[in-house]
Amino acid sequence: MQLVIRPAAESDVAEAYEWYEERRQGLGDDLLLSVEATLAAICERPASFPIVHQDIRRALIRRFPFGVFYILDKTKLIVLAVFHARRDPKQWQSRS
Repeated sequence: MQLVIRPAAESDVAEAYEWYEERRQGLGDDLLLSVEATLAAICERPASFPIVHQDIRRALIRRFPFGVFYILDKTKLIVLAVFHARRDPKQWQSRS
């Protein structure tokens, strides 16, 4: 299955990376590793994560308060957003 990460989701990750790196050097790298591990889990078991809005699923990222929001298509996984758990869900919902 093809993994498609939308530019807005890439921007979410870059923004979070910068924020964590400003707090402690290397913490942004830890976030990236956690995001990669979550994406790998999604690719391995795409239907195992819960649907949280219409056809959008969410996989929580370990160690960091973020979720990866994605749509499971017949031939691809489309990552819409990587959002902090406390952000307004209307922001990622509008990306579908």
